[in-house]
Amino acid sequence: MQTLAVFFLVTVAIGGVGWAFVYPILSGQRRVEQRRESVARTVPARRGEARAAGKPRRDQIEETLKELDARHRASKRVSLAVRISQAGLTWSKQRFILTAAGLGIAGFIAFLFTGAGLFPSLGVAFAAAFGLPFWILSFLKKRREAKFLNAFPDAVDVVVRGIKSGLPLMDCLKIIAGDAPEPVKSEFRSIVESQTIGVPLGEACLKLYERMPVAEANFFGITILIQQKAGGNLSEALGNLSRVLRDRKRMKSKIQSMSMEAKASGAIIGSLPVVVMTLVYFTSPDYISLLWTHQLGHLLLAGSAIWMSFGVLVMRKMINFDF
Repeated sequence: MQTLAVFFLVTVAIGGVGWAFVYPILSGQRRVEQRRESVARTVPARRGEARAAGKPRRDQIEETLKELDARHRASKRVSLAVRISQAGLTWSKQRFILTAAGLGIAGFIAFLFTGAGLFPSLGVAFAAAFGLPFWILSFLKKRREAKFLNAFPDAVDVVVRGIKSGLPLMDCLKIIAGDAPEPVKSEFRSIVESQTIGVPLGEACLKLYERMPVAEANFFGITILIQQKAGGNLSEALGNLSRVLRDRKRMKSKIQSMSMEAKASGAIIGSLPVVVMTLVYFTSPDYISLLWTHQLGHLLLAGSAIWMSFGVLVMRKMINFDF
């Protein structure tokens, strides 16, 4: 049983390494994120830029969008501190690195004491130090984004109704910062605090996308920035934005409901080898024990774990839809 546990943990470690490093390359997730950021991401506009006198509103909007796109092309990759902030953690970069190093050392010592050998222990340490912490960051980031998107359309509706009733935009943002659920509450509080210390409102709203990298937050920031620079009916623009956000939310829910059957089938297919192996071990232990008592069995287990990991990643890619 001890040997079986060691091989099971090694398989999990290999799967974790593949999940953290191999899957983004094979699935094209990195290319998708880069392309999405090249279209959606914006950077703050120049402070103190005056509105061009006598220019049509359409020309001002085009110049604003061109400037945002040009400045984005010079932007750099997201840093570790920003990724920690996007996950909703208040940790410093040093604390995160020390925690990752501690996980790697703990995994290495634990596997070394079980007699797994030096190389399997190094593999587990590598997965625990470089794979597990970043996977947790990604999980927390996606969970926080899901909570934000669930409450964000209601927050935009609050702004629309407040403006139509005669309230200033800042008062509407303060209402959201005080009454909205998390993480919308904290994000709008950051906007209000930034504007209080002198940051222009358009720039403060654009920074929302840096802390919450979803297209909906970028739409909101661009809408506020264009209205601040070119003028126009803000309630109408935000009303259209609210309808777009709710349509996107409805479409996402529809896609999730339509793909649940495929996800259940993928989970069953992915778990079948492990379940069958466990049942065979309890019914005929001598028959399957050759996999961990002979050198050829070790190779077969390692190959099976690698190919199963690739199969699970391919099935996951097939049943997850982005829109």
